[in-house]
Amino acid sequence: MATIPYQHTVANRVTCRGVGLHSGEEVSLSILPAVENTGILFRRVDISGPEQYVPANYLNVVNTQLGTTLANDKGVSIATTEHLMAALWGCNIDNAIVELSGPEVPIMDGSSEPFVFLIECSGTHKQEVPRRIIEVLKTISVEEDDKRAVITPADDFTVTMEIDFENALIAKQHCVFHSSDVSFKTDLCRARTFGFEHEVSHLRAQGLARGGSLENAVVVSGDKVLNKEGLRYSNEFVRHKVLDCIGDFYLIGGLLKGHFTGFRSGHALNNKLLRAFFADRDAWRILRFPETPNYFPLAGAA
Repeated sequence: MATIPYQHTVANRVTCRGVGLHSGEEVSLSILPAVENTGILFRRVDISGPEQYVPANYLNVVNTQLGTTLANDKGVSIATTEHLMAALWGCNIDNAIVELSGPEVPIMDGSSEPFVFLIECSGTHKQEVPRRIIEVLKTISVEEDDKRAVITPADDFTVTMEIDFENALIAKQHCVFHSSDVSFKTDLCRARTFGFEHEVSHLRAQGLARGGSLENAVVVSGDKVLNKEGLRYSNEFVRHKVLDCIGDFYLIGGLLKGHFTGFRSGHALNNKLLRAFFADRDAWRILRFPETPNYFPLAGAA
């Protein structure tokens, strides 16, 4: 068995441009190298001063309506962070500065794939500090109405997700993502966000989904997918929910050693579970080298 891996950052600055899913405005995003133990740190370059920095931390989640929004104590926010965070997890990036020219991460094609491509173009740089691993020691669960989220001890990171929609095309779907057996890049990162045609006008009236289109989301109308290319996976809907979960969970500032089970869980319940989990000091511990020389968390490795 390999020893615990070390932290990594991106090797070079890389940049892309796209529109915000909800704002509809064009935004520039750059990923820059960062020193050991920085974590993921967002920087709003359209704002001056120290308030431009927003740490990627589950405690900074301030809104979970159709995405995960972070904000610092000055009220500076970054919306729709989950797809980028999932890509950083899948590419084993522990430390990076993410610069944005506006308040929302660009939606790109609605999945994590463009961000994975961007990170691969940059390359990665190994650092001399071991990765931070949070081990689940006991079961913690939260519920809201008919939704449930549970975290339990496990040998590595696994997500079991079930969704249940009244829509006949989606209906019930189930997916298990086992980080030591399944490739994030091949089996998950291409799953796109999705929505329903009949909800579009209502969402836009609320100031949401103004940048949404068939170019960056799977749109369902009745029992049909409106996108000409169809689905990328037969169960793309539930796979995207797993992707969202991974992005939300990477806000813990390290790798999770545990099993997450979600039934109709979304951003709000994911964050509620994390807060309950870390509030119970008997539910977790931090593993550090050489305490766990035989544990190798395969964070999205093939």
